[in-house]
Amino acid sequence: MADIHMDPQVLSGLQEVMEGEYPKLLDTFLDDSQRRVEALRQARDDAKALGQIAHSFKGSSGNLGALRLAELCRRLEDGSVEPVQVDLGGLVDEIDQEFALVRPLYEHERERFAGV
Repeated sequence: MADIHMDPQVLSGLQEVMEGEYPKLLDTFLDDSQRRVEALRQARDDAKALGQIAHSFKGSSGNLGALRLAELCRRLEDGSVEPVQVDLGGLVDEIDQEFALVRPLYEHERERFAGV
């Protein structure tokens, strides 16, 4: 399940609940995610900051069905507790790459509902 980039069932449920606000929700997720990826890059050598950013990023990713992104954030959050055991920089790179992969999926999803 953790290799699912975008869970359509989660998005379908959000679409039902959010109705006309659904595209705005997707926009907010994309904007917030971009800021969080940049913050992770800047905090690369600060394990505590990485853990805090990863925690909030994990929540928003999971809520919007970006399961692999949420899992990578969980691993970064957990790893920030004992940074000597984990390649935090490598996880930041993986999160960056995963977001680069899911961003167009969510942009496409947003476009599907732009005129609705």
